[in-house]
Amino acid sequence: MRTAAAFVIIRFATTTTSFSPRHILQFTRRHYSQTLPTFSMTKRVLVPIADDCEDIETTCITDTLVRFGAEVVIASVKPGGELVCKMARGVKIVADIPIDQAEGQDWDLIAVPGGMPGAEHLRDNGTLISMLKKQKDAGKLYGAICASPAVVLASHDLVGAGATCFPAEGLRSKMAAPVDERVVVQGNCVTSQGPGTALAFGVKLGEILYGEEKAKSVAGALLI
Repeated sequence: MRTAAAFVIIRFATTTTSFSPRHILQFTRRHYSQTLPTFSMTKRVLVPIADDCEDIETTCITDTLVRFGAEVVIASVKPGGELVCKMARGVKIVADIPIDQAEGQDWDLIAVPGGMPGAEHLRDNGTLISMLKKQKDAGKLYGAICASPAVVLASHDLVGAGATCFPAEGLRSKMAAPVDERVVVQGNCVTSQGPGTALAFGVKLGEILYGEEKAKSVAGALLI
């Protein structure tokens, strides 16, 4: 999972080399409990990934929602429980869990990055599609960006007319009456266009989960 605690571990571990891992763990727990705020409204967010997903979208969704205070869990859809995914531009991301371990858990949001052919890998994963359908039917929040509104959502009747996606005809043709908007909210489904709108997408998802005032604070810190 991606939480504030993870960043404390990274900072401390990279600046202190004379302590054993046990000392680092003990210090991190004390330091985290003493210095970081407790999020009373923590939301659980799942970000599914595959090889060749879009680098910027994956990292923007994850980073932005952590800034809101969400517990963000990245799940790999690769076969055999493989966690390391190589993104479309070469960034390697180590997922927290395989997608099968995410099934059966409660998620306040499932946010799907785009990229090709990563979106096709996500589309073809039965576990993820089942989870998205349950999320939709339960009225819980889910979203997709770039190629994924067309390739993942539209392919499985998970998005209605008037959504948005990456503005390429081959993708738009898969959707009903797509619109040229950066971010579109339709009930519990949110769609967005691509890498350049990924921050706006993340902030909008955070706003729905945490409210307008929190979104203004996060957006201001990001210089949006």
